[in-house]
Amino acid sequence: MKKAKLVVLLMLLILLKPISISVYADQDSPIDELDTLSDEALQLVKSERYDDAKKILDYFSNQFSIVKQQKRTFTMDELQILTGARDEAVEVITSPSADTNERINSAIKFRLAVDAVSSGQQPLWTQMEEQVMASYREMKDAAINQNKVEYEAKLNSFLTLYQIINPSLKLDVTTAQFQKLNTLVDFLDTYRLQVFTKAETKELDELEAELEDVFNQVYEDEADPSLWWVIISTGSIIILTLSYVGWRKYLGDKEEKRRRHKRP
Repeated sequence: MKKAKLVVLLMLLILLKPISISVYADQDSPIDELDTLSDEALQLVKSERYDDAKKILDYFSNQFSIVKQQKRTFTMDELQILTGARDEAVEVITSPSADTNERINSAIKFRLAVDAVSSGQQPLWTQMEEQVMASYREMKDAAINQNKVEYEAKLNSFLTLYQIINPSLKLDVTTAQFQKLNTLVDFLDTYRLQVFTKAETKELDELEAELEDVFNQVYEDEADPSLWWVIISTGSIIILTLSYVGWRKYLGDKEEKRRRHKRP
């Protein structure tokens, strides 16, 4: 009986060890510190502590360089986008001519970009879906109703929100989808008066559908692979344990029959 317990214990240790290694690896991931720093910078900007936010962004740059060289390989897009978003945030929050909203928006853009790199599923930029889609639909309604003042205001609001999530989109959606989105948005911005005058709902409908598709696809992603590993491992433990117990029972029954057969 002791041998049986020992074998089961060994099976548990062997199967659960990779899970524990994976968990600790995630906890100690250097990208997590960068993610935390980006959030701290955003909170400081919201509190109008711009000098402190600048210090955090400078520290982020130093840590980012260390992570690049020693612990993680970033793609070219990730390197360019994170560096660009960080530099833009520093430029805006230290600019005397920038207003509060511009500073906050630049910090949010940076925060979302870092999260897009660090998070596996449901990145933070998807939480802006309601704001983005609401401003877009209000702009579309204003165009259809030929309300020029409302149309211009809502279009500018939408473009501001789109620029905030744009770096994150480039990291999380396909190149083809990203390019199509940008083309449609650029057309809307460049030919805004033409779209309003002719109320060209075809382009407006197409862009709306693309935006909805981008946000929806995030929720259609497959489950976390680590979750599947836990499910498979747990199932394997149960199967192996039951198999071993069944085998021991089979041997015990066989031995009992042999003993009975030998009795006079």
